[in-house]
Amino acid sequence: MINTIDLERVTQVVARLCIEANKDIPQDVANGICRGCKTESNTLAKEILGDILANIDAAKELNIPICQDTGMAVVFIEVGQDVHFINGNLEDAVNDGVRKGYTEGLLRKSVVADPLFRVNTNDNTPAVIHTTIVPGNSVRITVAPKGFGSENMSKLRMLTPADGREGVINTVIEFVKSAASNPCPPMVIGVGIGGDFEQCALLSKKALCRGIDVRNSNPEYAQLEVELLQKINELQIGPQGFGGDTTAIGLNIEYGATHIAGLPVAVNIGCHVTRHKTEVIK
Repeated sequence: MINTIDLERVTQVVARLCIEANKDIPQDVANGICRGCKTESNTLAKEILGDILANIDAAKELNIPICQDTGMAVVFIEVGQDVHFINGNLEDAVNDGVRKGYTEGLLRKSVVADPLFRVNTNDNTPAVIHTTIVPGNSVRITVAPKGFGSENMSKLRMLTPADGREGVINTVIEFVKSAASNPCPPMVIGVGIGGDFEQCALLSKKALCRGIDVRNSNPEYAQLEVELLQKINELQIGPQGFGGDTTAIGLNIEYGATHIAGLPVAVNIGCHVTRHKTEVIK
């Protein structure tokens, strides 16, 4: 059955999600930091994790962003094939929502219109928008503000099939090791495996939007998630790079089909305030 949706609803939802995502950390991420605080053997690291938790509480109490870098707005939209939009076009509606959310929410506006000439757009648009068509007649919107302290540490490498599982493990560990303290650990790490150059990167970004307590539905990749997280925490980078057991609180893998000659691997690193909020319009 066709569902007609006014794009003004999309604008309002995106605006609200921009504000909420920046002020309210996902509970699974907060829980991961809390677990690290309880199990951390390094005294300084434990104190830093306690400070991070205090910052989360203060942001909630004062109704302000968890981090001053309120990010570039990344928006994932799953549009049901039986949805009919009216009163505008989808991309404009999303950008109107980002503009409204970042302005009315008093969020820092960090987007420049041109990568070389660096003129700020003053409203945090345009957003990075990923749209997919899915069965059904609803619209699922996820807003994931991405700060660039962590984004700048993300990398992609085109491995060969001969590199195999061990090559993937070594690549991920190498990328995290080179990132060190720069992404404001404890990190959440999204890993994309497969696809081609651009799909691999997209898979790694999608991986950051899955709860850190939710393992991959494929048992082989679920085991790889657990193994990689353990190896990363053995690096002893620790909270904010001062050493300790809690370098990362979560690691998610998303994978896709690839070419017989390729094995792309992307690592998209999230900081300790890896943010995302989702709402479904029916």
